[in-house]
Amino acid sequence: MAPTRHDTMRRALRREVAGTIGLLADEEDFAAMRRYRTFTFDDHETYLQQVEALLRTLAAQGRHTAVVLFDPEEYEEYCAEAGLNPDTPDSRTRFTAELASGGPTVPYEGQPLTDLLPDLVDEAVRKATWEYATMALARSGTCATCGEDIGQAAFARASQLITRAVDTSAPGTRHLVCSVPAENQTLLAALHIEIDADGGARLDDTEVLEFATVLAVGVATRRAAGMVLRTSAEGARDRVQGWRMHEGSFRPLTAAEVFDAYCTDAITGELISPESGVDYCAAFALEDETPEGGHTH
Repeated sequence: MAPTRHDTMRRALRREVAGTIGLLADEEDFAAMRRYRTFTFDDHETYLQQVEALLRTLAAQGRHTAVVLFDPEEYEEYCAEAGLNPDTPDSRTRFTAELASGGPTVPYEGQPLTDLLPDLVDEAVRKATWEYATMALARSGTCATCGEDIGQAAFARASQLITRAVDTSAPGTRHLVCSVPAENQTLLAALHIEIDADGGARLDDTEVLEFATVLAVGVATRRAAGMVLRTSAEGARDRVQGWRMHEGSFRPLTAAEVFDAYCTDAITGELISPESGVDYCAAFALEDETPEGGHTH
């Protein structure tokens, strides 16, 4: 039978419907899902191959597909709260749709799954970090000295620190990384900025918000937060500078301190070989001895 006009229209609409695939990124999550009878895969490698084949097929059909991390523990909690049987494909589909509406996703654009997976994990980590930092600021209370909201003041001060650290007088790139010790973890955030010949800055607003929020946690808690700036320009060696929170203020690091901080693995403490074409430089002062407002909360 020849396709009707309605069939043709439905196929056209199908191509315009965006879809989402929930991905079990690691073997531990995959193993947790094998308890369900309707989850029919036997090994993680085959599962990933099938997912990649499906993504390629959908892309060849003109379908726009995003990928989101599928967490078995969250799925079990979701089913319990919604009164769903977790051992059905429909329940997994509903959970994936819920994730897509509020969780970090990565669009499939033909890239190998080995390239997509790290991006997806990075997005999930960024979102979790930002949520944790936002809650930490919300719980920071008010200053006993002046009654000011500590979280709001810390965010404003963090924004000022970023502006002062990123010199826009010369073209090139600026890459900022900050780390803030927190309960049972270290919060990390990065900010990449491109400065054109006219001094205009190109940056991602979401990155700025996330970076300022994480840095603000360091300001509010006065823990041993750190910030590193890498400056790159055409025809010049890269420059690396850094600052560390000390007694409520971010203090500039010496060239030797910057070298030690940049060439030491933050997790293992092992030395990392210095990069060629990079100068480790003493940082400039970002703020006065006492932060603006005359006190440090």
